[in-house]
Formats: sequence, C-alpha cells, structure tokens
Amino acid sequence: MILARLKKRFPPRRDSAGFELDVEVQSSAAVTVLFGPSGAGKTLTLESIAGFARPDEGRVMLGDDLLFDGATQVNLPPRARRCGYVFQNYALFPHMTLRQNLEFACGRKPKLERHRLVNEMLDRFRLASMAGRKPRELSGGQKQRCSIARALLAAPRVLLLDEPAQGLDPELRLELYSVLREVRAAFSVPILLVTHDLAECFELGESMYVFHEGKIAQKGTPTEIFDRPANTQVARLLGIYTMLQGDVKTLDPGRNTSTVQVEEFELNGPYLPGKFKGDRVWICMRPEELRALPRDGRVGTNQIPAQLQSVTRRPGAMRLHFDRGLAADVPRLDFEPYRHNKDWAVEFPAATLRVL
Repeated sequence: MILARLKKRFPPRRDSAGFELDVEVQSSAAVTVLFGPSGAGKTLTLESIAGFARPDEGRVMLGDDLLFDGATQVNLPPRARRCGYVFQNYALFPHMTLRQNLEFACGRKPKLERHRLVNEMLDRFRLASMAGRKPRELSGGQKQRCSIARALLAAPRVLLLDEPAQGLDPELRLELYSVLREVRAAFSVPILLVTHDLAECFELGESMYVFHEGKIAQKGTPTEIFDRPANTQVARLLGIYTMLQGDVKTLDPGRNTSTVQVEEFELNGPYLPGKFKGDRVWICMRPEELRALPRDGRVGTNQIPAQLQSVTRRPGAMRLHFDRGLAADVPRLDFEPYRHNKDWAVEFPAATLRVL
C-alpha cells in the first residue's frame, strides 16, 4: 500500500511559466499507471516518492512506514526508502559491464551470495549471454531489462518506472510487458508506472490516475476511464473521442430515452441521469463507435451530414476525418468503393450515445 499526498510549487520566472503539483495517489494495486501528457507532473510524483525531489507539503507512506511528512519535517533519504527506480535513460554506469552494474546494486552482500543473486537475475531477464558488454553495446530493450533487474536486486518495496517503454519498437514493447508481468508474479512488488501511452495502460494497469497540469483529473481502472471519461478535459487527454456540443431536448426516464439537439439535427440516446431539459452538453463518442455511410441526399435518424476531409489508414480499417471534428472508422473493404465520395452521413448509434 502506498499513499502520497504531494504539493510542490515552482514560481514563474523569466521565460518560464509557474507550475504547481497538487495530487494524492493511493494504491494497493499490483500495477498503478500514472497517465497524462508531458509536463503534467507524473515524473515529479515518482521523484517525490523516491526522495529525489522534496515536496513543499504533504506525506508519503509506504505500508506503515513514513517516508516524508512536511508537517513534522520527516524526509528519509532515497537510500533509506527502498524504492526501486527505473529512469527514462536507464542510468546505467557506462564504464561498467552489465554484470558489474548488477553487482553494484547488491555490493554490500557477501561475495558468494552476490554472485548467486546476479547470476539468477541474469538468467531471469535473459541477459546471461551479454553480461560482459557495456551499456553502449546493448540494445534499448536489453538496457531496459538490465535497469529493472538492477532495481530489483536492492529488494525494493515498490518499483517506480518512468516511461519504461519509451523509444522501444513494438516487438520490444511486448517483450517488456511480458517481463513486467513476470516481475509482478515472481517478486510481488507493487509497481507505479508513468506513461502517456494509452495502450500501455491497458496492457499493464489495474489502477489508473489521469494527470493534467499538476492535478488528478480522474482515477479508476483503465476500462472505467476509457468508457466513462469524467469530463471533456479527460476525453481530450485520452485523444480518442469525437466531441460535439448540443442541448438536451427531451428526457423520458420511463422509456429510458433522451434527445439531444446538435445544430438542426436530433440525436436519440438513453436517458441522461442528472441532466435537465435545456442543458448544454457534450456528446463524446469514439470513432469505432460511429458509422459512416455514403450520403445520397437524405439524412436518416441519428445521422449528421459531413464532408470528408482526409483518410488515415489503420490496422484493418480506414479512419475517415470529416468537418465538424467528426471521425469514424470504416472497414477497408467497405470504404474502397466510395473512396472518391465526399458526401457522407455520420450515424450515432442510440444505444451507445455518450454525453458529458
């Protein structure tokens, strides 16, 4: 169990805007993901937990141990916190071999035990055949595995990973995800992982915090946040939504129906608890939830006419980008006969209409 309540301020300076971190992260999950854009405060949160940065206020607890408390001036040094930290740049000693880097992490142990532990870690992370190489002679994936192995040799109580898949190609990313799942199963150490890759949240995360400008915008499981973003800010941070403004026109809780008017078009959907007639709302839909149909002059139920502006090829589908900020995915074979068509209708399925 880790609890971190953190406040840290950076005042504005010449050529530099101010920034304030004000977050609370609490998790007992196996893997907790800190998700958000660059500069949102994710890495600063990890550094504050590890002791590399000192918050202005707050408290950091790891289990029953107090690592930092602003009110009582408790501030354990990094070496006393037992937090395994894996940096973005791996932070391996360039003049040491891979084996020497690992030996450094358990240097206070007796020689025979140190040798056994390092060999076990080399075998577990499939690094034995390159133990004599220096970091410059290793691939990105190999350096990443070495960095994680070195952190684990110090027997940490929590593993802090700062964008561990950054710069890795898709094959190496999948290998890293497999390694992290093995780490969690074998060592039972909780993991806090920083990323701005949504796919990584689903691959690894059991709990997720969305960071925005030094604050927590939403917390929950990746599925909860993906399916139900708390507000338009979170939806935009996820970067996967079509968003339109409209007004609630009808509400019928008995029939579980509602109508939202967008410009001159009406979109039917499920009942909207907490909303009232006349409320201004945002319709928030993912491209794969929408249908795009070539238009023959008519606009059907729950459809909005749109002009095709560009097309993006995706695995198994084409993403069509329209005016009004609309986007919809169409199977490649379905799109091909109409690739020169500019007039389309975008359909919003009533059952999945999502309103914020």
